[in-house]
Amino acid sequence: MSKPLVVSIPHSLGREEAIRRLKNGLSGARTQYSQYLTVNEETWDENQLAFRVTALKQAVSGTIDVAEDHVRLEVVLPWLLAKLADGAQTLIRDKGRLMLEKK
Repeated sequence: MSKPLVVSIPHSLGREEAIRRLKNGLSGARTQYSQYLTVNEETWDENQLAFRVTALKQAVSGTIDVAEDHVRLEVVLPWLLAKLADGAQTLIRDKGRLMLEKK
């Protein structure tokens, strides 16, 4: 198993607003990337989202922890997707910032 991909995204929204924006943004991303991504499980427990998805026919699981001043994504990738992790990390960080910066 590969080491987890960890992305931290700073914000100044506060926890509740960040969670609201993430829920809205993730709903849109699920629709936008439906040909590449299937959400198998999505469970919110207060400030943490645990998820399991299938991406490019590969099983992926992880968590998103929302704090007052940052969001931390940790994803466990299968070896095939781990090879693409450097590019994915930048993409995740950029898309996450967009979700949190929208008004």
